[in-house]
Amino acid sequence: MPLTEKPKILLLGNIDHAQKEWEALSDIAVLVKSCATNREDFIKECRDGKLDGVFAAYNTLASRGTVGCFDRELVNVLPKSWKFFCHCAAGYDQIDVEACSAREPKLRVSNVPNVTDDATSDTAIFLMIGTLRNFNVSMNSLRQGKWRGSPLPALGHDLRGKVLGILGMGSIGLNITEKARTWDMATIYHNRRKLHEDQAGGAEYVSLKELLERSDILSLNLPLTPGTFHFISTKELKLMKPSAIIINTARGAIIDEAALVDALERNIISGVGLDVYEDEPKIHDGLLRNRKVMLLPHMGTWTTETQYQMELCAISNIREAIEKGKLLSPIQEQINL
Repeated sequence: MPLTEKPKILLLGNIDHAQKEWEALSDIAVLVKSCATNREDFIKECRDGKLDGVFAAYNTLASRGTVGCFDRELVNVLPKSWKFFCHCAAGYDQIDVEACSAREPKLRVSNVPNVTDDATSDTAIFLMIGTLRNFNVSMNSLRQGKWRGSPLPALGHDLRGKVLGILGMGSIGLNITEKARTWDMATIYHNRRKLHEDQAGGAEYVSLKELLERSDILSLNLPLTPGTFHFISTKELKLMKPSAIIINTARGAIIDEAALVDALERNIISGVGLDVYEDEPKIHDGLLRNRKVMLLPHMGTWTTETQYQMELCAISNIREAIEKGKLLSPIQEQINL
């Protein structure tokens, strides 16, 4: 897009792996950072004109700790020059998409889909194996010098031949489905709409009720939206097999954690493997103390290779915005904006 001077690009957070690619943007843009250490200061910077001229921003999940969610309040104080918001994560529940789309000029948002698929699905498989086999109990006992523990953990179960239920068959769900074939698992899935047969990876489409009733392992792979908040709660948990486990590598608030703790304590389900939580980094005490729960501190994409690819994708979106006035990977809600 023709510009008489270089646009400003704002960095919210840090670049840890693709520093060379970030600095290369200085050929076509002025790279700037906010001095704000909290949300109030950031809003003041915007209102005082200190961020005027910012054309696009590179945003990380870590920025939430400084400026909070990009909700309507924040979106409405951004300078009018700011037109693109490149988010370095697959999920974007910290961004009010409706407010971004309603703003004039519209704030176009990108995320980093697909590049997180392998790392996230590997994490889901790890949690499946650990939870189904009851490894968590003895791993903790071993570090305490108690070998397998006393009392001994209940015998675990093999993955082979189990029914894997995918709630939210997107690219990560498909990746998990492909990897699950190693154990001859039968995969069923539920989405709002049935996928074309050649897009479902051989998985069978079923109703939500049937998914819950049939799954030995239920993997949650849907985005967090107002419609999916507490999507799995008491009613849904009661439909599951007592031997079933749940794996969540998506977003914590998709599960009603209080209902989950109750279901575990009452043996309504057998176990759960979690990488995400409703109020991160806080974790419900009932999850921490329960031997049936396998926990990770949101490490689904915690690899050097994936983090680099995520940063590279976000930087590529910035470059595309500057040079062509569009995004390479706009979020689903804004594809036709």
